[in-house]
Amino acid sequence: MIGILVQLALSWLLVWLFDRSNLLVLGLTPTKERLKHFLIFVFIAAAFSASGFGLKMWIAQQRWQLNPAWTSALIGGGVWFNIKSVLYEELIFRGALFYILIKKLGVTKAIWISSTAFGMYHWFSQGSLGDPMSMLITFVVTGAMGLVLAYGYAKTQSLYVPIAIHFGWNVVQQVVFSNGPIGKRLLIEVTPQPEVTVSYFTFFFMQLFPIVGVLVVCAYRIRYLRH
Repeated sequence: MIGILVQLALSWLLVWLFDRSNLLVLGLTPTKERLKHFLIFVFIAAAFSASGFGLKMWIAQQRWQLNPAWTSALIGGGVWFNIKSVLYEELIFRGALFYILIKKLGVTKAIWISSTAFGMYHWFSQGSLGDPMSMLITFVVTGAMGLVLAYGYAKTQSLYVPIAIHFGWNVVQQVVFSNGPIGKRLLIEVTPQPEVTVSYFTFFFMQLFPIVGVLVVCAYRIRYLRH
């Protein structure tokens, strides 16, 4: 939390030095419209995030069960971790620096720079640095997500939409299905998983449908949002 407070202070300083403004230029003020957008995009992202696990349960017969060690504190801690991590990344990649890039270079160039940096950042955060194929996959997937998140901010001039997409996706992955760096949370995988043979098409469909779906649907929905 201290890190986020430091980020906010630095963000305020950057914005003030750039055009004598304050953090309200990042669209932080809650309004009825912004809160509505937040709920819509959290739901879309969470639904597609969960769909990947649903497909694996349906096609690959994977099974999940309630974590016998779950507690409200365990789930709350996982949610809180995701809130902090999402805010941390959004303030870096869609915060004051992105605002300044838009003003200096224009929306298109700013979006590409932000998404490229977002993809490269995940080489380190996901530990893929040094493995070329893993780096490529990480960069393409997270960079594409970065494009949509940056587009969401640029279209609305607010952090509510990118935070909603980012949080909705992550919280299902890491808290609901315990598929992340924070360990077992709500549901855990039943092992051993059955061995199921599927076609290449089916395999790649299971892998790609959730991420491609969330990117396409969110981008389409963002297109019709108003500033």
